[in-house]
Amino acid sequence: MTNPTDKPKPPRRRRSAGLPAAISTGAVAAKASPKSTVRPAKVDTRSGAMRMAKFAVGQVVRHRIYPFRGVIFDIDPVFNNTEEWWLSIPPELRPRKDQPFYHLLAENAETEYIAYVSEQNLLPDATGIKPRHSQIKEMFRESQNGQLQPRFIQPH
Repeated sequence: MTNPTDKPKPPRRRRSAGLPAAISTGAVAAKASPKSTVRPAKVDTRSGAMRMAKFAVGQVVRHRIYPFRGVIFDIDPVFNNTEEWWLSIPPELRPRKDQPFYHLLAENAETEYIAYVSEQNLLPDATGIKPRHSQIKEMFRESQNGQLQPRFIQPH
């Protein structure tokens, strides 16, 4: 059963072979690059204070545990998926809900997909290799210095 305050996500996620359901649909996070042109979202913490999300829209990040990476295209200040999705993550890997969650155009060696990842599970991707996800060109343009800039941003 889902919490009535949970906003359902559209059924756009594909599962990657070999990953738990929640991980393959995107539970990961990363740190914002100083070169990023989009300012990271402010996030409410348990204390009610505001802080900045570590990563920004357009930033390339990788998962801390699983072998995938992606481009951030949206940020939720706190967990905003179904309880069923959250409970599908193994308890020893289950992230806190009171942190930013990032929507990624994700990819691994085999496929491309949409991922939903907690900040605690993301790291900056330092490979310098451009992501290949087929939807990047729809959502981003590349600046002269190689950074991905969103074509449009809608504040929440």
